[in-house]
Amino acid sequence: MSSDTPVSSNFIRQIVTADQAAGKHNGRVVTRFPPEPNGYLHLGHAKSICLNFGVAADYGGVCHLRLDDTNPIREDPEFVEAIKADVRWLGFDWDALRHASDYFEVIYLCALKLIRDGVAFVCDLSADEVRSYRGTLTEPGRNSPYRERSVEENLDLFTRMRAGEFDDGAKTLRAKIDMASGNINLRDPTLYRIRKIAHQNTGTAWPIYPMYDYAHCISDAVEGITHSLCTLEFEDHRPLYDWCLAQIDLPHHPELVAPLIAAGLQMPVSTPQQIEFARGNLDYTVMSKRKLAAMVEDKLVDGWDDPRMPTLSGARRRGYPPAAIRAFWERAGVSKQNSVIEYSVLEGCVREELDASTPRRLAVIDPLRVTLTNLAADHLETLAFPNHPKNESFGTRAVPFARELLIEREDFMETPVKGFHRLVPGGEVRLRGVGIARCDEVAKDADGNIVELRCTLDTGTRAGQPGADRKVKGTIHWVSARHALPAEIRLYERLFDAPNPDDDSDGKTYRDHLNANSRRVVRGYVEASLADVHAEQAFQFERLGYFVTDRRDHTPGKPVFNRSVTLRDSFTKTK
Repeated sequence: MSSDTPVSSNFIRQIVTADQAAGKHNGRVVTRFPPEPNGYLHLGHAKSICLNFGVAADYGGVCHLRLDDTNPIREDPEFVEAIKADVRWLGFDWDALRHASDYFEVIYLCALKLIRDGVAFVCDLSADEVRSYRGTLTEPGRNSPYRERSVEENLDLFTRMRAGEFDDGAKTLRAKIDMASGNINLRDPTLYRIRKIAHQNTGTAWPIYPMYDYAHCISDAVEGITHSLCTLEFEDHRPLYDWCLAQIDLPHHPELVAPLIAAGLQMPVSTPQQIEFARGNLDYTVMSKRKLAAMVEDKLVDGWDDPRMPTLSGARRRGYPPAAIRAFWERAGVSKQNSVIEYSVLEGCVREELDASTPRRLAVIDPLRVTLTNLAADHLETLAFPNHPKNESFGTRAVPFARELLIEREDFMETPVKGFHRLVPGGEVRLRGVGIARCDEVAKDADGNIVELRCTLDTGTRAGQPGADRKVKGTIHWVSARHALPAEIRLYERLFDAPNPDDDSDGKTYRDHLNANSRRVVRGYVEASLADVHAEQAFQFERLGYFVTDRRDHTPGKPVFNRSVTLRDSFTKTK
């Protein structure tokens, strides 16, 4: 163990620390992040990414990115590219990029070994028949009538499966373990099924595909993985993982990895250790890729990167900094106890990161015109505003100030309620960076709607004047009406209005809990300094929240800002 190895902060690091101290795996630490390319990564995957890459980095090891592409029906090259982009965006890079399909020939040779050793057989039972033979949690299963086929017959049938001779579903290859096992995963599980469908990486070379549990452990072993970190639902699968590795015994059968040597893909073979941890769950969120895909396909959202989606690409487009997501999962910790974390904790991490890293700007999203009647019609001056009130290194910027301004409509109340300290008829308020203004007149249109406030600026309260320190209770922001830029502003809230959208005990599905107010699009106005900003630039709009230029739709000539998060947690929970 290196001298800079961190103090163990969770049970996984304790295991790795102990393994290094004991010289296990020759002191090596190799992990992997193995997503299936059947959808975009979500915030729950980020926990696994941070853990696998983080453990490897902390112990001087390496982490692989492996696309577990054993089910070609649901996989797509678009998902492969999105996964790679998301991992890099989150701040990590892999030592090696591999696919489970890179090992198909090795996995096939391992299956032949299992057959020759008498611990795997070709079964003709249909999927329904396999289920009926499996038994229950309280009753043992029954042996398949094909379980005692000879080694020779099994080898013949399996090679004919490989040659594409049989129809989909006609036969499977199953392990011969124990149909009376208390662990249903050990009741002669399927290792291979026939699927005559093109694969996004291997084309039509294979009419049979290995099952995940079988391919996963072999992939780990041939990549030299030392610590195979999996979520808790795989705990009951670990005996099968270990059984396959013990029966195949890759370290003592180098002939099985010969195809990798020929392809230049060989790595030191290992006997990996599977370790399970609790997955990352958040309230007000759905993490099932099946449900997320359904929402995309049914156009309930605007694609996988819709800023309301819990996908990493959605979080990126929403303006969540990757550092905030990493900090969130670091604070959440790693345990073996399933729990649900409040979404507000993630939003708090986003605020912390953006508060420190974003320059400030002025914007108005629901404008109300203000005319300072005691200034000349052509009055124009340039004010210097700090870009960050807590960090002088951000510098200053020039902000135009003129006679006509736009303020937030909610900053004026014609009939004020108790405790309202902003602008009211006859009342005063401080205009940010300018001075104190008094509302003298309220102008309305024919329908009685307020269209303009006519105010007087107390010039004696401007910076450098004797009255600059005069106190009023409220301060509001503004933009110059003449110079402000119109912008599309997208105000996002949580996608679901229930803490547990998956809870169907009341007869409702997650679709019934979609928040109808999760997106509101308004035409606002932003200060002139934002004229030339590019996509994915984040700002704090003073008093409004944190916003980012949309990575898809924003252009300097047609600005689009997404609200990442409000300045404070204002979400009202459903009881």
